Amino acid sequence: MKNQPKIVMLVDRSDLSCIMYHGIAQHYPIARVIVEDSPSKKVLIQKRIKRLGVFRVAGQLVFMGFSKVTRPFAQKRVEAIMNDYQATDAPYPGEKVVEVSSVNAPETIALLQEIKPDVVVVNGTRIISEEVLNAVNARFINTHTGITPKYRGVHGGYWALTQDDRQNCGVTVHLVDKGIDTGGILYQSTIEVTKEDSFNTYPYLQVLEAVPLMVRAIEDVAKGTLKTRSREDLESKIWTHPTILEYLKYRIIAGVK
Repeated sequence: MKNQPKIVMLVDRSDLSCIMYHGIAQHYPIARVIVEDSPSKKVLIQKRIKRLGVFRVAGQLVFMGFSKVTRPFAQKRVEAIMNDYQATDAPYPGEKVVEVSSVNAPETIALLQEIKPDVVVVNGTRIISEEVLNAVNARFINTHTGITPKYRGVHGGYWALTQDDRQNCGVTVHLVDKGIDTGGILYQSTIEVTKEDSFNTYPYLQVLEAVPLMVRAIEDVAKGTLKTRSREDLESKIWTHPTILEYLKYRIIAGVK
């Protein structure tokens, strides 16, 4: 491998994943970008109802609709963040992209076995199966928008703010295992949130803060110095999407947008 690891990305189509791609590409060539189709919303909702109950999921869906409607009002702040970090969310180069139905599809396994990467950078995908993780002798490294293990699941930065826990409002770069955000921690960093930030801008701060951490992790793989650490000082908890009532509660009593 020497100091030039072969890198594959397993990603979704979001601008956050594009930001990660271009951040890494400034330092290391990326062999392929494997982009999965979005999972069925109907199936996701059915699974969520089975796990959380219909009333909580209904509240989450209302909040998600609210978040989508208010997203354009955050665009100016997003542009300022991108400018501060001198980042781009341009589309992936077409010649690098391979589209698959799912990160867990047989076609994904076949691609990984054909490419034989040293590092698989994960961003924005559904949970990766053990079959995929064991398909190649590579390090699967993920960006999680939260400080693990305290803020596993989704929207870790937002939930940290609601708990008045700014010292744990940040991002984690970690190895991927069969659990939900339970893999060995490689690097963590916190973010600075301003009054202009909101639910729609936290992820940009987190992913942009994660880019240099991911580059360091890749460098560690290349040098054979990759080390993980655990956070015994933090409790472990999974967080889900807030409901609209939870959002309004924390907006009013804690000023968290």
